[in-house]
Amino acid sequence: MSTNVAASDVFAGKTFVITGTLPSMTRDEAAKFIESNGGKVASSVSKKTSFLVEGEAAGSKAVKARELGITIISEDELRAMAEG
Repeated sequence: MSTNVAASDVFAGKTFVITGTLPSMTRDEAAKFIESNGGKVASSVSKKTSFLVEGEAAGSKAVKARELGITIISEDELRAMAEG
């Protein structure tokens, strides 16, 4: 994947947590993608989390996100959000 992602502020004010194995990006690549679009990446789920990006074999973070009512999205949904 190219590291030259189009920078924007579409995720400004949003906090994302990444869990599981994503289909086409590493977690580091996903974090850079989120940050390049104005978002913040946290390592753990809290009530301040805006979205959980869930991949294969997601564990306790997904359980906690569901308990807190946090919106869970896929890598594809993350990309679609960035495209507007």
